[in-house]
Amino acid sequence: MVTADSASVMDYITAGDIPAATLDSSHSAFTATASRDDGNLESDDYRYNDDYEDYDVATPPKCGTTWVKALSFATMARAAYPPSAGDHPLLRLNPHDCVPSMEGLFGAGREAQLEVLPSPRLMHTHMHHALLPPSLAHNPDCKIVYVCREPKDMMVSLWHFTKALVSTGGRTYPFSDALEWTCEGKSPYGPFWDHLLGYWRASKATPERVLFLKYEEMLADQVGTIRELARFLGVPFTAAEEAAGLPLDIVKLCSIDTMRSLDANKTGKSGQFFKFPNESFFRKGVVGDWVNHMTPEMARDVDAIVEEKLRGSGLTFTS
Repeated sequence: MVTADSASVMDYITAGDIPAATLDSSHSAFTATASRDDGNLESDDYRYNDDYEDYDVATPPKCGTTWVKALSFATMARAAYPPSAGDHPLLRLNPHDCVPSMEGLFGAGREAQLEVLPSPRLMHTHMHHALLPPSLAHNPDCKIVYVCREPKDMMVSLWHFTKALVSTGGRTYPFSDALEWTCEGKSPYGPFWDHLLGYWRASKATPERVLFLKYEEMLADQVGTIRELARFLGVPFTAAEEAAGLPLDIVKLCSIDTMRSLDANKTGKSGQFFKFPNESFFRKGVVGDWVNHMTPEMARDVDAIVEEKLRGSGLTFTS
C-alpha cells in the first residue's frame, strides 16, 4: 500500500521549508529540521550510541544509493556470504532490506534494531553531513562512504523516480519543473550543492574517515572501486580472494542487470517515508542520460549553477 498520495509527494518535493521534516520516534531519538532555501540543517537531538564501530553509506537521492548499498554489503559480508553463493541475501532481498536507513529506523521508532546489528554496523543515510550525530561524524572508529553523481544525471534520475507517484490523480510533473526546483535548492535534504560540499570538505579534512566517490568514476572502474571500498572498510581482499576473482564476482552480483532480474526487485515496495515499487530503483544506471531530457540551454544553466556553488572547493564534475 502506498503510504502517501500524489499531493503529499509533491508537497514533500517542492515546499519552501520543511517544518515537518521532523523525524520523531516515540523515544524522541531524532528531531531534525531543515530549510530548503538556505540549506541550513540542524540536529536538535539525536541520541546515538557511540560504543559501536559503524560504517555509513551516505548519498544524495538518486546518486547510486541502491547500487552502493549492494556493493558495500556484498564486500563486508563476503566471509559469511560468498558472492557466488546461491543463497546470497542479495539474490532474495532488495538491497534496501540488507542495509537499513538511519532515518527510517529513527523515524519509525525502531532505533532499538540498531542494537542487534553486528559490529561494524552498516547503515545508510541521505542526511547532510551537518545533520549527522557527532558520535558518527567525528568518531575515529566510524567511517563514511559518500557517493555523488553528475548533477544533471542526478536531476533526471530523481525526476523519473518521483514522477510516477506525483503524476497520479491528474497531476503532472514536467521535467522543467523538477529542474527549476532543484536549481533553486528545493529538496528534502537541502540544496544539493550544500550536500556535496559538506561531505567533500569532510573527506578532505579526514580522508581516513570519509571516502568521497563519484558514480561515474565507479562505473568506469568497477573492480577498482570494489578494491578501494574494501580497503577503506578495513576488509581488503587477500591474495587468495584476488586469485579466486572475488572482486569481479561482487561486481557481477551487484550489477544493475543482475539486480533488475531478481524477483525481490521486481515486486514489493521500499522507502522511508513513501513506498516506491522496488523495480523503480533499477531504471538505467547509465552516465549521460541527461542529454535525452535537457536542451543545451538547460544544461548550460545547470552547469553555471554548479560552477558557481562549488567554486573554490576543488570539487568539479565532467559532463
